[in-house]
Amino acid sequence: MMLLLQVKQDGFFPADLLFLASTNADGVCYVETANLDGETNLKIRKALEKTWDYLTPEKAFEFKGEVQCEQPNNSLYTFTGNLIIEKQTLPLSPNQLLLRGCSLRNTEYIIGAVVFTGHETKVMMNSMNVPSKRSTLERKLDRLILTLFVVLFCMCLIGAIGSGVFLDRKYFFLGLRGPALSADMNPSNRFVVALLNMFTLITLYSPIIPISLYVSVEMIKFIQSTQYINNDLHMYHVETNTPALARTSNLNEELGQVEYIFSDKTGTLTRNLMEFFKCSIGGELYGTGVTEIEMGEAQRNGIKVDEVHKSSNTVREKGFNFDDARLMRGAWRNEPNPDMCKEFFRCLAICHTVLPEGEETPEKIRYQAASPDEAALVAAAKNFGFFFYRRTPTLIYVRESHVEKMGKVQDVPYEILNVLEFNSTRKRQSVVCRRYPDGRLVLYCKGADTVIYERLAEGNNDLKKTSREHLERYGAAGLRTLCLAYRDLCSDTYKNWNEKFIQAKSSLRDREKKLDEVAELIEKDLVLIGCTAIEDKLQEGVPTCIETLARAGIKIWVLTGDKMETAINIAYACKLINNDMKQFIISSETDDIREVESRGDQVEIARYMRNAVKNQLKKCHDDAQNYLRSLSPPKLALVIDGKCLIKHK
Repeated sequence: MMLLLQVKQDGFFPADLLFLASTNADGVCYVETANLDGETNLKIRKALEKTWDYLTPEKAFEFKGEVQCEQPNNSLYTFTGNLIIEKQTLPLSPNQLLLRGCSLRNTEYIIGAVVFTGHETKVMMNSMNVPSKRSTLERKLDRLILTLFVVLFCMCLIGAIGSGVFLDRKYFFLGLRGPALSADMNPSNRFVVALLNMFTLITLYSPIIPISLYVSVEMIKFIQSTQYINNDLHMYHVETNTPALARTSNLNEELGQVEYIFSDKTGTLTRNLMEFFKCSIGGELYGTGVTEIEMGEAQRNGIKVDEVHKSSNTVREKGFNFDDARLMRGAWRNEPNPDMCKEFFRCLAICHTVLPEGEETPEKIRYQAASPDEAALVAAAKNFGFFFYRRTPTLIYVRESHVEKMGKVQDVPYEILNVLEFNSTRKRQSVVCRRYPDGRLVLYCKGADTVIYERLAEGNNDLKKTSREHLERYGAAGLRTLCLAYRDLCSDTYKNWNEKFIQAKSSLRDREKKLDEVAELIEKDLVLIGCTAIEDKLQEGVPTCIETLARAGIKIWVLTGDKMETAINIAYACKLINNDMKQFIISSETDDIREVESRGDQVEIARYMRNAVKNQLKKCHDDAQNYLRSLSPPKLALVIDGKCLIKHK
């Protein structure tokens, strides 16, 4: 028997639930996962179309189904299973799983079936004992107290032994040889005398243990937190009217002992507010703006920032900061490659998992996206005249401006046949769709340049070379890049592939691996359209903050997924690196390593990479030693690419 629950808006899910129905259109709900992963942006979950009707209590009582799924595990982002309902087997994915601890947002209520409860829920399987954080001062106090205990024990032991050995000699005038002596003064039983005096000496010497010191330190920390840190005007943020708040006082003194800071880039150094900034279509560059990274590079090269051509464009809307009249207001129809522009805009408007909200007008519509990058790309398509305004389980509606229609606007439905979702392994996302009314069957794909270029069809080398140069140029400017491509499909090819896709999607074992293998069969022979460049600006005050921390002698490490040239330019922009620093670079992008990688032997690649990195590290170490002897204070910067971050014995 399956237990069904109704969870109302702002309520928390009491167990891991299979999402069946929602009061929102198209069977979607919005979930906040801050209690699980700390992310505050809402996540979209979507019920299977077959279960949408089980929304009311009366309908829910009629639900009869069977869930076949994996064993309970602690993976928050994976779920494999099947729902058997009305003699039909439907594959389940993480999109249909509502995890315990998450809360329901922007949805009146949902109906869910309990899958895992209690200690079998994913959040409970990820729970662990909270480690006790002790400051350096507390650890030193512990060692001091332990030392004093040892000293106390030694003093008492020596005194007790002495009292037993020298009892009759020291107190000879008392005549201690009599029969009626107390146990602690009887020379005939020296062991008992020593034992009893041991306890006496412990009582006498115990004040050397500063028990009250712990209480005093805790009181000092409490006063420091409540009266000083919380009221420190230097840590008051005027813009948001937010004072400093000390949630715990255990590690107050550690703030002055920090030697290393480790940080990621996106969302920490940057605002995580993605804006469509530039693009390349059919080998043509579009976009005239200048990024913060380019301004920093200009300063580094001695060019005054005022002399750099800045974009006069202001952000028209969230996610769109593009300035080039050649593509705006339908002007792209006059470009040398209008058909390529049209495919570019269609790919932006169709290849995504974004959900539209609100009125179906360009001014009032809102986009709910799993990532800000996707929302920025869809917003760009809208501003270019390809307005995505409605989504159903099987259709996407786009209001398009057409070359062949002499600039007229037409609502075009696209049937979404398959979605090959993005993950960290694939580094790409694809959508197979059919366009009405002509029935054109096409696959749109977007992803990292490395994976897209591997899957391009033969020929058109000039476009590939030009686009790669544009990608490198965007990367050097600190922009996040994606490549866009498409492939026209014939019905027979798609039909044969779709059978394999359905089979892989229904598999309970190694589903993700099988789906990736099936995706490889169709994501090939692609035609390159162009690439996008999205800007994620630095947080306000980041360069000043990093510069101040560096002056304090703190070593700062930043992790980023950008290319090395991009990472170095960003480091200059946020003042992590400056011209006075000696740079040491450890890279896997050498001719020797590329030659070994071309052979494809993974064991040989790993062994050669390990030796190459060791040699580079040794050379950097020797150069750094010579540099340190010649300069005071030393200023060094180390840049390491991702492939070199492997375990070395």
